[in-house]
Amino acid sequence: MLTFIFIVLLLAVLLKIIIFAIKAAWGISKILLTVILFPIIFIVMAFTGFLSLAIGVLIIIGIVSLIAGLVTKI
Repeated sequence: MLTFIFIVLLLAVLLKIIIFAIKAAWGISKILLTVILFPIIFIVMAFTGFLSLAIGVLIIIGIVSLIAGLVTKI
């Protein structure tokens, strides 16, 4: 009986650790994408002739982030 309780509690702790690891990895991925990958993509778009598309995407992202910033303050 003690072995069964031990296994159940061990699985519960293991599940919590796995969930925490997934959340941490997701947070690190968002930071890397925002800080490193997106600026590189926009620089490459500017050099390859997609400047109008890059500016349009940046304007849309700016408007969305402005609205999201206002909504979260309420």
